Amino acid sequence: MLNRVLKGTGWNIERAVDNKTVLVLAKENSFDLIITGQKTCAKEDVELLRQIRSVRPHVRMIVLTDETTPAEVIEAMRGGVFSFFCPPYTRGVLADMVNLAMTEPAWDDGIEIISAVPAWVRLIVRCDLATADRLAQFLRVGSTLSEDEKDDVIGAFREILLNAMEHAGRFDPSQYVEVGFFRGRHVVACRVKDPGEGFSLDEIRHAAVNNPPGDLLSHMIVRDQQGLRPGGFGLMIAKRLVDEVVYNEKGNDVLLVKYVGLPPRTESQDTGASQQSTSA
Repeated sequence: MLNRVLKGTGWNIERAVDNKTVLVLAKENSFDLIITGQKTCAKEDVELLRQIRSVRPHVRMIVLTDETTPAEVIEAMRGGVFSFFCPPYTRGVLADMVNLAMTEPAWDDGIEIISAVPAWVRLIVRCDLATADRLAQFLRVGSTLSEDEKDDVIGAFREILLNAMEHAGRFDPSQYVEVGFFRGRHVVACRVKDPGEGFSLDEIRHAAVNNPPGDLLSHMIVRDQQGLRPGGFGLMIAKRLVDEVVYNEKGNDVLLVKYVGLPPRTESQDTGASQQSTSA
């Protein structure tokens, strides 16, 4: 699979039969990227990375594994793993991440854990697109949501994160965004706090959410005038993917809420609620 992913890149690929062999080779040679085999567990791969870092402090590693837990993903992030994949994932997504790993310059300080347990994680992340993509992949592999719920939450989070990085952080790698994830029994919450002074939702004319009724594209003219990248649909998309999008008073701190795992309402429950509302 990796030969197909890396076909035509011009990179030299060397295969090792196990992690012990990888360690010997990495001590003798300066490899740009190490991709682990799926049959080893994440814990073994993170320990391998720690040993390699004693002689190759900036080596990059992408962990592939057949199964994992949220706690293992957190430890991989603490250990400085570049990215993490567990089925299901597509060859194209893996190829994109491999290209990021091989082409991105200074990446070591891109994601820093402030505090983390599987149910509640707080991070600071550098304001650049590559870091946003890396964080979204860690969130995907570490989430216990269903695939549909995962797509909604990660899609909304990424849109809001990119808004914060672009409009408050100006995609300046010296700027950082604070993010948080909370997983309750029937709720998921994502928080994004940007480094800016805030804004009013009524004043962001570059966003599609403030277009006049029936006009989906007038904000594009504003974005072009301001030299912004094409887009502006992030907030509108986020509001469709999660149940609640709440900004603080200054507009520089946003909370995304998605209710998950709730049983579907029955017809009798709906009728009862209607009767209660009528009698009230």
